[in-house]
Amino acid sequence: MAASYNEQGKIPGILAYVTIFGTLIAFFLNKDEKNTFANFHIRQALGLHLANILLTALANTFDSLMISTAFYLFYIVLIIYGLIGAIKLDKNKVPLLGSYFQEWFTFIN
Repeated sequence: MAASYNEQGKIPGILAYVTIFGTLIAFFLNKDEKNTFANFHIRQALGLHLANILLTALANTFDSLMISTAFYLFYIVLIIYGLIGAIKLDKNKVPLLGSYFQEWFTFIN
């Protein structure tokens, strides 16, 4: 039963990781049916995309290719981790920041 319920939220969950626009589309796709699996991944993806914007702004202040590359690799690894979790129907929080994203974005329910 739980796998079937998670299957219903799989497409919005995967779509949320594609870009910030994918997150917005997934949010509106999930607005009517309120699937908790999709909500979980939408919160994770929204947090990652917003963190990327902040890290990009921070990396630009250093004007260093090495620092910028490290921030982008950090972002890409976490996006891939979340995307794989959505594909496998797992609710694994992204390392370091995932629990914060679940607390901060409770308006996505």
